Amino acid sequence: MSISSSAPSGHTPLQEVARTALLACLSTVVAGGAAAQSAASAPEAAPAGVTVYAAGSLRAALTEAAQAFERQSGARVAFNFGPSGLLKDKLLAGERADVFASANMEHPQALAAAGRSGAARPFARNALCLLGAPSFSLNGQDVAQRLLDPALRVGTSTPGADPAGDYAWRFFDRVEASGAAGPGSAQRLKDRALQLAGGPASPTPPPGRSVYAWLLDEGRADVFVTYCTNAALAVRESRALQVLPLPQKLEVAATYGLAVLQGATPAAEAFTRFLLGEGGQAVLRSWGFGPP
Repeated sequence: MSISSSAPSGHTPLQEVARTALLACLSTVVAGGAAAQSAASAPEAAPAGVTVYAAGSLRAALTEAAQAFERQSGARVAFNFGPSGLLKDKLLAGERADVFASANMEHPQALAAAGRSGAARPFARNALCLLGAPSFSLNGQDVAQRLLDPALRVGTSTPGADPAGDYAWRFFDRVEASGAAGPGSAQRLKDRALQLAGGPASPTPPPGRSVYAWLLDEGRADVFVTYCTNAALAVRESRALQVLPLPQKLEVAATYGLAVLQGATPAAEAFTRFLLGEGGQAVLRSWGFGPP
């Protein structure tokens, strides 16, 4: 796959998010790391740590951001990554965390409405791309008509449990609303979509593998509708896969939100400030995310 390093004029903000994701994630990213230092005198009490429940699509970016925050603050960050909807349900059911970083705004807003957190704040943006198997081709068709081919196996995440699935459903709605396909096309796409990721019973990839690259390598779908950042990471793992940004009229914005939970440690607010500040935003940009 060839991606130009210079942005053509006229790109929309979402196209720039998609382009940034591909360029950033296909380049070599050197993760920061700091060796622990032993104190010469009696050690002082370590700052309270931060437990973060975060969307799986943020794993690489937040892991690097946490390393930078730890070097700066001395507070340790522990993560629980997973589909945002499932994490939200666990937090509403009483599981404890300090910060919730979701792939949408709705889930942290639900925690705030239930009195479980402070206000939800946007902190990053993503876009949808198509991630195709090596044999995938548009066959000379536009994206909408190709996805409607009944012989094509289209994979998505699970709506409700994983915002990536909700965004895929919005994309299908846009296919019909934009006139790219006729009446009933959105429902046909939803009915045929294979909800292969992000659900409570979704298959688990081997350790260290991208779920999307693994599912395509396993032959479980021909093309996947997922975040551009996920697609770019999958291509780094399996170079024969293909990434196609969506046409402008079919673009769907994915706004990520975070919230500090009630009873959070003092370092929780500091970590959210770091993510919203230049240091955290620089790390997110390096992994292909756009500004909120």
